[in-house]
Formats: sequence, C-alpha cells, structure tokens
Amino acid sequence: MKRWLAIGLMLSSLLLAGTLLAGPNQDFTLVNRTGYVIDKVFVSPSHSEDWENDVLGRETMDDGEAVPIHFSRGITTCAWDLKVVYKVDDSSAVWHDIDLCSISKISIFWNQSSGQTTAKYE
Repeated sequence: MKRWLAIGLMLSSLLLAGTLLAGPNQDFTLVNRTGYVIDKVFVSPSHSEDWENDVLGRETMDDGEAVPIHFSRGITTCAWDLKVVYKVDDSSAVWHDIDLCSISKISIFWNQSSGQTTAKYE
C-alpha cells in the first residue's frame, strides 16, 4: 500500500512540475461587440515597445464574432496589453496590464455617446 501511495505522490509531483514548466495559460477568446469590423489585433507583454504581429488569425473580425487567441510564445508573464484596429478608419483602442492568466474572455464594446471603446474581462 505504501508503495502505491509513493508512486501516486511521485506521479502527482511530475504532473505539477510539467504544468509549471509549460507556463501559464494566456489563451483567451476575444468578442467583438463594437458594431464595427476589426482589422487587426495585437497582444504584447505589458508596456512593450513593440506590438509585434497581428494575432487575429484571419483577415477581419466582424461585429458579434468571437475569435480564440492562442499563445505559442515562451513568455511566462501574465500582464499583457491589447490593441485592436478598426477597418473603417484605422483608429485603434488599447488596454494595458490585462492579467491573461486569470481571464479567458475579453468582450469589447463601442459606446457611441462617449466615443470610447471599453472591455469586459471574464
């Protein structure tokens, strides 16, 4: 019995170590509730000087669409910045310090009366 307990503890430790080495899960679903088509989406470590490549994974994102954003980077930070660029006029909206380790969905909204794009994190 002690032998099986020891083997179980060893396997649990190995699984935990593998999870820690793989890094945090930073994947999320982006939902467009702005009323406009999104042309590009950028996600970079917080306050980075470079937005890097468009991560949308398709040409555009229509209003009402939800798109999974997957990370294959080796960066283990949880704090990320998000930038969306609208197709209609190349204007953009930016959010800083989003904890992608604790959320799985970001819904963005356009408020016509305030002229602001806001985000809801889930």
